Amino acid sequence: MAYADGRDYTDGSVINVAAIRTVDGHFDEYMHWLATTYKKLQEAQKKAGLILKLPGSWSFEARGPNDPDVYLITEYKNWAALDGLGHKTDAVIAEVAGSLEQADHAQAERAKIRTVLGSQTMQAAVLK
Repeated sequence: MAYADGRDYTDGSVINVAAIRTVDGHFDEYMHWLATTYKKLQEAQKKAGLILKLPGSWSFEARGPNDPDVYLITEYKNWAALDGLGHKTDAVIAEVAGSLEQADHAQAERAKIRTVLGSQTMQAAVLK
């Protein structure tokens, strides 16, 4: 069977997966931050229409000292949703954190308990 667009799939949503490594002895502290401040920020972004749903967080078995032990997954409607995302989230971040300066300070403090190893953004290919 041939499809009108010639493809056997349609473009789905876009996800960003951030790989996080917590500092030894600080896993529970980081998970507490995720369950409180981070969750509140994600709920505000969803309410503002910036993300599709509350992101998932996955605890992972690190196999070595440079492997992540947490993955954070955020879902967006499409690639266009990422256009100007930084500016769009500034108001949401300021609302949740009190100000952008306070958010920057809090991010610097989190660096004491976790390291962001990197992230990857990808799009779902929904099979027809």
